[in-house]
Amino acid sequence: MNRILLLFFTCFCAILLALPLVSTADTAPHLEKVVINLQDKPSLQRGARLFINYCMGCHSLNYMRYNQVAKDLGILNANGQIDEPLVKQSFIFTGDKIADTMRNAMPPELAKQWFGVVPPDLTLEAKVRGADWLYTFLRSFYQDPSRPWGSNNLLFPAVNMPDVLAGLQGIQFPVYRTNVTTADSNAKLLPVIDHLVLVEAGTMPPDEFESAMTDLVNFLVYVSDPTESQRHHIGIWVLLFLIVFSIVTYLLKREYWKNI
Repeated sequence: MNRILLLFFTCFCAILLALPLVSTADTAPHLEKVVINLQDKPSLQRGARLFINYCMGCHSLNYMRYNQVAKDLGILNANGQIDEPLVKQSFIFTGDKIADTMRNAMPPELAKQWFGVVPPDLTLEAKVRGADWLYTFLRSFYQDPSRPWGSNNLLFPAVNMPDVLAGLQGIQFPVYRTNVTTADSNAKLLPVIDHLVLVEAGTMPPDEFESAMTDLVNFLVYVSDPTESQRHHIGIWVLLFLIVFSIVTYLLKREYWKNI
């Protein structure tokens, strides 16, 4: 037994020594926190509008349908039915039908020619990246003349994407600081971006832009898992049933075994 524990401890120490001696606090990007509320229908509706107007020119939601989004977001008429004229007027600009998936009209071959890569589908992006990552990414664009589109991103360097939200947020410039690196045993001074500063205002004040990005991320979290709210609601009733069932089962067990 002692030999097994010693072998396990030796392997564990070897794994720790093999890991790179890098502080994650220095290398990991700082993510801004965002509060998601999938019960806030007005926020989801505003987020959907932002996605349609600013994102859907390049990105699609291939696993979502217009009618499902309209139903879940409460875009209904006085009879409680989906308001098809409003959905077609506000959401559908590609000639699709209301039961179609939310695809953009950009041909993939042209997208690859313009951006170097086909823009990804964003249906599951919130599941892959996380809400905080998306929120930070949307607020981290800055002007960079060296890039083909004239912009870059602090969280996703060299991203092949223009700053489509610059008109709302404004123009940001990077502020640099100097880091000392010890690569190859030689100390070097390396300029890195410390933070971004707004140098030209957009159409939205900073607090309004932050609220708009919260709405957009809220919508992307919803489309990544449309049944999450329903599952949570059902889960509460399931737990209540299990509690009551456990009590009944325990009392029944006592009744059966009291004379044994």
